[in-house]
Amino acid sequence: MHLVLTHEQADFDAVASLLAVRLMDPGATAVLPRRLNRNVRAFLTLYGDRLPLVEFDDLRRGPIERITLADTQNLVSVKGYRAGVPVHVVDHHPRTAALPENWTAHIEPLGATTTLLVEDIQQLGLELDLVQATMLLLGIYEDTGSLTYGSTTPRDIRACAWLIEAGANLQIAADFLNHPLSESQRALYDRLFEAATTHEIQGLTIVITAAEAPGFLDEISTLAHKLRDLFDPDGLFVLVGLNGHVQMVARSTTDSLDVAKVAEHFGGGGHNRAAAAIIRDASLDSVRRRLLELLPQVIEPEITVGEIMSRGPQLLDPQVTITQAAEQMRRFGHEGYPVVENGKVIGLLTRRAVDRALAHGLDKMPVSSVMNAGELVVSPHDSVQHLQRLMIEHDWGQVPVADPESGEIIGIVTRTDLLKTLAGGQDRPRRASLADKLDQALPPARREMLRLIARQAEELGLALYVVGGFVRDLLLGKPSLDFDLVVEGDAIRLARALARKYGGRVSSHRRFGTAKWRLDPQDERLRSALGLEQEQLADLPATLDLVSARTEFYMHPTALPTVQQGSIKLDLHRRDFSINTLALRLDGRYYGKLLDHWGGGKDLREGVIRVLHSLSFIDDPTRMLRAVRLEQRLGFTIEPRTLELLHDALPLLGRVSGERVRGELEQIFKEPRRLQIMDRLQELDLLRAIHPALRWGDWQRQAFAQVEGFRPPESWRLAGEVEPQALYYGMLLVALEPAQAQAVCRRLHFAAQLRADLLQANRLYHGFPARCGEGRPSALVEYLEGFRERALVIAWLAFFDQPDCRARLERYLRQWRFVTPTTTGDTLRAMGLPPGPAYGRILHRLRAARLDGEVTSDEQEQALLEALLEGERGA
Repeated sequence: MHLVLTHEQADFDAVASLLAVRLMDPGATAVLPRRLNRNVRAFLTLYGDRLPLVEFDDLRRGPIERITLADTQNLVSVKGYRAGVPVHVVDHHPRTAALPENWTAHIEPLGATTTLLVEDIQQLGLELDLVQATMLLLGIYEDTGSLTYGSTTPRDIRACAWLIEAGANLQIAADFLNHPLSESQRALYDRLFEAATTHEIQGLTIVITAAEAPGFLDEISTLAHKLRDLFDPDGLFVLVGLNGHVQMVARSTTDSLDVAKVAEHFGGGGHNRAAAAIIRDASLDSVRRRLLELLPQVIEPEITVGEIMSRGPQLLDPQVTITQAAEQMRRFGHEGYPVVENGKVIGLLTRRAVDRALAHGLDKMPVSSVMNAGELVVSPHDSVQHLQRLMIEHDWGQVPVADPESGEIIGIVTRTDLLKTLAGGQDRPRRASLADKLDQALPPARREMLRLIARQAEELGLALYVVGGFVRDLLLGKPSLDFDLVVEGDAIRLARALARKYGGRVSSHRRFGTAKWRLDPQDERLRSALGLEQEQLADLPATLDLVSARTEFYMHPTALPTVQQGSIKLDLHRRDFSINTLALRLDGRYYGKLLDHWGGGKDLREGVIRVLHSLSFIDDPTRMLRAVRLEQRLGFTIEPRTLELLHDALPLLGRVSGERVRGELEQIFKEPRRLQIMDRLQELDLLRAIHPALRWGDWQRQAFAQVEGFRPPESWRLAGEVEPQALYYGMLLVALEPAQAQAVCRRLHFAAQLRADLLQANRLYHGFPARCGEGRPSALVEYLEGFRERALVIAWLAFFDQPDCRARLERYLRQWRFVTPTTTGDTLRAMGLPPGPAYGRILHRLRAARLDGEVTSDEQEQALLEALLEGERGA
């Protein structure tokens, strides 16, 4: 075991160094010390589950093979250590004279140890996520005073620049930094602390403090930072009287308060989160009064817990066993569940607690014995800043949301929700509205219909969303008229309410929570509610599908999913790719608000196809085919990690039912870029994964091109329509060896009629070239009459590179098969020939004579007929 250790009372540089070593050696165990600085512990409380760090008490026992000491040169006591274990030191402090001779060390006088390790990460070309990059940035920022200390080197600055490019979030980093104060700063800080007053404005907590400080020369921004950390408000305004003028320093922790706008009113400026102004010829009291008058005009409504929570949370009874809870976690992937008794929250069960209990053989114990006890809930009206404070204080990663009036648990909000919101994620509903874009994309009838349904949903207290491909294509500027409506709650209840008010009929499926509303455009109630003319109603769809938001899980790879009602967030998470997880909310004041919980907007802008989790292709291997279809349709690229997962899951595609594979192939056949999709399927080995006999090359590409735009000539007088999908299947199978074609037909489980036609076309493609040189048309007709029309059409298309065969086959389809003698069975009977086999022989011979040109008139046919009759009578 490779242990990575640091010193006790660890700061950000120490913990970031642990992380850096662990990222470079995934097999290492990076161990947090027992004591951490307060700001480090606060960061880990929120984001620690995203970092590969192990609590000291969770360290598993085992032989220690080597140790890396990060940001320290002193080895802490750890079980399993024995003399002689190799120790390597990485540090930026001066070398300790007592360092054992058999230790190795990399020590350089930089601003932070983290800088040394970030340089190594750059050399290795490792990619970082937001939390990892931000933690490493904090390690350098804290030890360099945000790059202001004298010990800071250019290498520290370059490392920080690279981390910001890698995704480090400066806003999050700034929230957790501490700065030391000078003596004069400390004195002023104490006066400002005593003078601070708190104000609730537009749902935000605003702290304003003021003090006179003539002759003060130090910076005030550090004091603002400290006061903000102390009071933890949404906004802070520090006013300091300095020799006849007032200096204002403003800080904000929320997008709802743009302090730059405030500073501009006082002649200053800055950024939305940090700004300053110098106000001359004004007193502290007058500036404070003006500030309090201005703030209600500048502050926007705050984002609330209700806007980022997931509705309809899964709750646990305290008597549920740990085994049952573990199974529920396995199915749905949640990291924590509120434990509720008599409608009240009494604790939170985490995955970590369940794993520990199972490891100790406590599988039959109730969850109440291992849960984190507590009654923590938040209201949907609470701010996200309030939520952040509670999460840090109570160390709960999932917090239940209760209705403020009834106390009913109506939702849950997680660390991930908070992280995305604080990091400026695209899922912040009030920050992105597509109302105008949505209205412009839809014809009046469909637009008004959406608004009508949204109003009814609002009356019922239901959240309504349009989701998936419609939203994706709307953002790409290619809107369609087909959309899926998802209800966070009971979709059947909404559909029935609509039918009662506006007519029509509803059919529903209670198990899946789906309803179909069949509209009645003749119903005056509907026409009046939509406010449309009769001719505009023609644009309405015949039916509208409403689906309850649901989650799903897979009992085993390639199985069809088991579904269960869930939140919109979980409903979006069950979808295939991030770009299909976008949703627009439609009810009430949220109309046109974009939800993007899973990074779909970013991937849409960058043009990448990305699965949502590493088991996505294992859960449903048909997603591999959809990934290629979307990639080529949109001109996007499947991102590298998704490609890796696709390659790993290839063998599973052979286990998917033929019906499901056919469904995906037929969607591909409908795509305008079907040739490019098939090229990519071949490149990624997906066709062979469906069946080893399937292949795609230049011949198949040309064959598919024959199908595009093909319409059978009217002169062929086909009995029925030949569907394009049958022709595309034909082009895939017709050139295969007969045994291979039969095997592919079995694999894809075609309907009996289509299977027979495809195999006939395959037989014809292989057999006809040897016969098409036959001089007598009658011989060709006799051979071809054993094949059905669809098989003949497939073969005709496949003979694009054999013009003689195509010409003969076309002649048969257009002319020869319709050639018949004028003589019939009735004619023979009238001429006194007894019924029997002679009828068939005579009629066959007469038709052959017509086909081969021996007989060209009715008179010649009559002469031949008499000769044939004489021969039959003589026999």
